[in-house]
Amino acid sequence: MKRFLAGRIERNLQMELFELTAKLIDIPSVSGAEAEVGHFLAAYLEVLDYRVEKQEVTPNRFNVLATTSASPRIVFSTHLDTVPPHISARVDAERIHGRGACDAKGIIAAQIVAAENLRKQGINQIGLLFTVDEELGSLGAQVANRHPLAAECRYLINGEPTDNRLASGTKGSLRLTIRTEGRAAHSAYPEQGSSAIETLLSVLRRVTGLDWPSDDLLGDTTCNIGVIAGGTRPNVVPSEAHAELQIRLVTGAETIKRMLETAIDSRAQLEYSSAHDPVRLMVLDGFDECVVRFTTDIPYLSRWGKPLLLGPGSILNAHTDHECVEKRELEEAVDLYVRMARTLTDRI
Repeated sequence: MKRFLAGRIERNLQMELFELTAKLIDIPSVSGAEAEVGHFLAAYLEVLDYRVEKQEVTPNRFNVLATTSASPRIVFSTHLDTVPPHISARVDAERIHGRGACDAKGIIAAQIVAAENLRKQGINQIGLLFTVDEELGSLGAQVANRHPLAAECRYLINGEPTDNRLASGTKGSLRLTIRTEGRAAHSAYPEQGSSAIETLLSVLRRVTGLDWPSDDLLGDTTCNIGVIAGGTRPNVVPSEAHAELQIRLVTGAETIKRMLETAIDSRAQLEYSSAHDPVRLMVLDGFDECVVRFTTDIPYLSRWGKPLLLGPGSILNAHTDHECVEKRELEEAVDLYVRMARTLTDRI
């Protein structure tokens, strides 16, 4: 692996940007199976003369942390994992297509090239942190937050597709499951049972009808019912049912929990799987700004300094079968990351 990479490193890194993006896309890394892309990146960064650590998260899952000989005061970060299914890279004159093109393998490539450009300019107080599991529960970020180097970092430049605009805020997130119970019976005699599905549907109607809070910067709270399941067969009154929801928060999670518990009124069981509040982010003069509705690893990397969020590509293309990133956006992202880091270096 190192011998293969060494020959390529001699080439112009700006030209390497597109090739590295496509190579990373071609390595499947659906959440839970990030090991291959992690090994590739670790070897690649070692050839670039970084000190590389594979930080174990769970067996055969690890974050990749790369630093120079200097203390990492500014760290670029994004995630290794993607949503399913894997889609191989396809490159045309203007775009790079495939799973992870904008979320977030193109970002990985842009951050590496930016870091190399900074090192050529004599700025070495930088690091690279690539995490696993961001698309599910951010387990990688939670483990990374315990790393001793976090205390040395002053600024975290996180990458997600923001159309190369600097995000001033992100919504929070609340994931939960609503469970209902009934009493099974033959469907020809429904009065002998109690339908858990009908109860669940009634509860969900109340939940979706709530007057959710809004915020001047972040906009409206949104509620998505992502999964509904229950019952066994059409001719059986169902004794159990459940729904999985994700709520995008513009206020504190505790406020929304109280609203849910009041609406459900003991007719169902609530199970919370994750929750974090909205985040207001650092911005810099001279950068276009935006507010994003999605969530990131940032809430779980609280010890890695003041967070900033910017990346090439559109979130509207992420997680779709037409995911792509424009080549010009990747090049622009490199320039923006370099400019951000230089600006922040002057503040250290």
